[in-house]
Amino acid sequence: MHQEPGPRVVVITGGSSGIGEATAMAFAKERAILVLAARDLDATEAVARRCRARGAAALAVQADIGDIAHVRALADAACDFGGGIDVWVSNPGVGAVGRYDEVPMEAHERVIRTNLIGHMNEAHAALPIFRQQGQGVFVNVISLGGFASTPFAAAYGASKFGLRGFSEALRGELQDQPHIHVCDIYPSFVDTPGISHGANYTGRRLSAPPPLLDARRVARAICRVADRPRATTMVGAVTAMVRLGHAISPQLSTHLMGGFLRTYFDRAPVAAVTDGNLHEPPQIAGGIDGGLRSDRSEVAKTAVRLAAFGGATVLLGTLLTRTGSRRR
Repeated sequence: MHQEPGPRVVVITGGSSGIGEATAMAFAKERAILVLAARDLDATEAVARRCRARGAAALAVQADIGDIAHVRALADAACDFGGGIDVWVSNPGVGAVGRYDEVPMEAHERVIRTNLIGHMNEAHAALPIFRQQGQGVFVNVISLGGFASTPFAAAYGASKFGLRGFSEALRGELQDQPHIHVCDIYPSFVDTPGISHGANYTGRRLSAPPPLLDARRVARAICRVADRPRATTMVGAVTAMVRLGHAISPQLSTHLMGGFLRTYFDRAPVAAVTDGNLHEPPQIAGGIDGGLRSDRSEVAKTAVRLAAFGGATVLLGTLLTRTGSRRR
């Protein structure tokens, strides 16, 4: 079993790009012992090399977290490499955008298998190790989609709602284990290659509304909860606003989001329909950044206008709801 005060052993899934890569770099600064996993071994090994260049020990493992056998093998490899596991960052996620009945069921199933079953597989492998050690931190990277519906990405929203409930259930079961923690991270929209890698059945180019988070900010939040565990961490003001708006009026929140996306798809340029990285890793891992924060295209301008309109409408709706409640 790994003992303090030596370097922590940290497992990071989805470690080949985006938030996973940023988190690996952040823990590498601390000279952690890193075990990085993703479907693309070459891309994961490239991230591991960059971690080693920062002075961290790093192992790259090829794994599809939707397969429990792969996840158990990953856990075994981590224990062999580091002598135990102190932190497990469950980070992988995929998405499929399109009207629900126009997206193939195979795509919906893959989203659920990765975003929900995959995280459950990881917890199933990690928790027995934590119990044996008497300590450990399991970090679920969720999203603001865990607090509010995601029209035109129904399976994604279902997976995130389910993952939030799953984490809450685990915390209830672990009340007798004061040194084992399940921590949820809820970032708002993040500028990673995930949007360009995702499945797109809309026939329109996908983007994300600003303000977009830097994945490195999310990585810093993950490192903080590894040091000081807490159940829920929201990253970005948008997440808090969405959570509050949905709590006050779920119907209004869903209506506004659906209208926002329909308007966006009407204005966005035409793009190819693609399965993205649902069934195979992307041909190019993409690194940490998605390039959307510097995008000056008409798509980005439209997203800015619509986001501003949507935000103002949500605020107005919230005020009207609260005013009506006071009058009643």
